[in-house]
Amino acid sequence: MELRQLRYFVRVVEAGSIGRAAMSLGMVTSALSQQISRLEGELSTRLLQRSASGVVPTDAGLAFFRQAQLALRHADDAVQAAQQARLAGHVSVGLPSTTAAILGAPYAQAMNARYPDIRLHLVEALSGHLSDMLNGRLLDLAVVFHAESARRWSIMPLLDEPLFLCARPDMPGLPPGERAALADLADLPLVLPSARHGLRTLVNGAYARLGQAPKVVAEVDGLPLLMDVVQLGCAATIQPGSAVARLHPGQIRMVRIDDEQLFRSNLLVSLSDEELSPAALAARLVLADVSRGLAREGRWAVTALHES
Repeated sequence: MELRQLRYFVRVVEAGSIGRAAMSLGMVTSALSQQISRLEGELSTRLLQRSASGVVPTDAGLAFFRQAQLALRHADDAVQAAQQARLAGHVSVGLPSTTAAILGAPYAQAMNARYPDIRLHLVEALSGHLSDMLNGRLLDLAVVFHAESARRWSIMPLLDEPLFLCARPDMPGLPPGERAALADLADLPLVLPSARHGLRTLVNGAYARLGQAPKVVAEVDGLPLLMDVVQLGCAATIQPGSAVARLHPGQIRMVRIDDEQLFRSNLLVSLSDEELSPAALAARLVLADVSRGLAREGRWAVTALHES
């Protein structure tokens, strides 16, 4: 099997037609069709389902397509690294919104300083979406809060964050002081992410241990919009400290919740080590270093820092 066969197959799947793929490759359709048939023969399995309207990958073809994309990207990165005689390539990294608020810019800065020839692609999305993207090989690594859907992932615990009550400073009913028990917040109206969000599961579980339920008046699944609602002063929220990293000091009052079981874990997950390019392995190391550095400097509030 040759790299050019992988490129031919990937182009056919992307084009949805052998004829269109042949045109973009500058090949005769019959020659490209012969190459695909030869590839199927080598693998002893059908990769494409052919019809009058074009082609679609079979289950085996879809699995092969994803791995072929990965192999071609690694090959291109290897060529670039050899040409430049230093680590190069491109890496896709996913960060949840709260984590991105505090980690994203310092991480991009550190990557540019240490590996200027690695092109970094940062994706900000919900933790669950990042998990799906990682499983679909659309990301090399990501920070997520749960790893139940892992498929041959490499998982590295980074740190655990405490949760805070976040509200406009003049909102009525806020507890005094910088810390409060969760039971003292029972009557406060809250705006929280919906039930599909991992943070909501943590908050619901903490209230349930007290035999209570949070007084949710609105559900918002985007961090910027959620914080906009909080700043109106009609409801508070429960979030990690990183949620207010993009706001000006004094805009939001934060009260740390005293509950040893109420924290959020940040996990650095990636494709398995043998699937990661040298550039992605380097990017993973830098991400861990920057995360732990922010925690040690006091710029990221944590309850536990996992060093290994």
